Amino acid sequence: MDDALFDAEPIEIPANNKFVTAPLAARMRPSSLDEVVGQPQVTRADSPLRGLLNPDDDNKLAATSLILWGPPGSGKTTLAHVVSVSTGRSFVELSATSSGVKEVREVIDLARRRFARGVGTVLFIDEIHRFSKSQQDSLLAGVEEGWVTLVAATTENPSVSINSALMSRSLVLPLNPLKDEDVIELLAKALTSEKGLKNKYTCDEKALEHIARSSGGDARRGLIALETAAGVADAEKRLEITLTDAEVAVQRAALRYDKAGDEHYNVISAYIKSVRGSDVDAAIHYLARMVESGEDPKFIARRLVILASEDIGLADPNALVMAVSAMQAAQLVGWPEARIILAEATTYLALAPKSNSVYNAINEAIEDVRKGNAGAVPLHLRDGSLPASRETGAGKGYKYAHDFEEGVASQQYLPDNLKNKTYYKPGSRGAEQRFADLWERIRQVLRSSK
Repeated sequence: MDDALFDAEPIEIPANNKFVTAPLAARMRPSSLDEVVGQPQVTRADSPLRGLLNPDDDNKLAATSLILWGPPGSGKTTLAHVVSVSTGRSFVELSATSSGVKEVREVIDLARRRFARGVGTVLFIDEIHRFSKSQQDSLLAGVEEGWVTLVAATTENPSVSINSALMSRSLVLPLNPLKDEDVIELLAKALTSEKGLKNKYTCDEKALEHIARSSGGDARRGLIALETAAGVADAEKRLEITLTDAEVAVQRAALRYDKAGDEHYNVISAYIKSVRGSDVDAAIHYLARMVESGEDPKFIARRLVILASEDIGLADPNALVMAVSAMQAAQLVGWPEARIILAEATTYLALAPKSNSVYNAINEAIEDVRKGNAGAVPLHLRDGSLPASRETGAGKGYKYAHDFEEGVASQQYLPDNLKNKTYYKPGSRGAEQRFADLWERIRQVLRSSK
């Protein structure tokens, strides 16, 4: 890598150039925190980032690197540029999808030489979670010595995807998806700004609302849609962007959903909790998000099978039957028809009475076993099929349940140290009330044994 490339000035595009124009999203990129829309936790007067960008203490930023954690379009690249512009440092960008240790070391080496001349460098690495441990380790020397101010962007939880050495040297700034009103504000600025559409177009309010809603909190996506809608109007020699233009520009809102990332776990978590909480509408909504994002139907169905046992149990014994049938059917037919099967199962399980008694029972029993509270199997329950075992008394005195009128014999089944233990504590919802009454009668017979 040539050191001269570091010092190269950005290419200026003449204002009258009709053939080369930067995209609207690039032209509208803020150059200061005051121009950033949304993210008040970052832009407010007392935010940590403003403290780091304090021009009265220029060296303050050199000791701190930043990890920007948020969904696509939330402003990670924008904030990296703001850091560079606000501190007067050179800006170098690498993508973790196309750069390796070699490229990182070249940038660090050039930054070290620039640092010796009194010139700082902001190194922006997009999608740093895709870097391996060795690639992340290659950044440490430059960060530790202050040769570079690292600004790293990630859509995944940094405590999981970024190694502890780099985390300890960085300030993590979580970013949120932009609200619809934030996106509308940004679109309105783009319509009037000299960097944007320069008041050439008017825009129907419903069109702005549609673009904002369809952008899913992604500023970049919203600006692309606005620029496309303006192009639709321009092609028809109109200066008003209508709702129809916006609908053409936004054919379909692409969901922010990464099967390997945080949003995947957030959506499935919300889905399961909605079913558990008996909110059919919310459960169907989250199911739709997974369907539209191409989630594996087997993954969704397996979670329903688990939920049927964990959260419904014997309050509705048919819930497990429904979930298993849905899993088999969804696997058989696949998308798109599997959406109907999963929606039916989701609705049934959400409306079913809930009980976690069985779940609690097995967990409590496992906890006792792990603590060593197992105890010897009672002698009358032991296998007495072999002569040697019969000589020890194994099986002697065992009462065969079918010999008794109700099929229940009065005898001890648990080990001596647990003979009065109760694991299954049935609830009172749905069909489990019947099991509760039955279990109480059976326990009275069992515990009456001498």
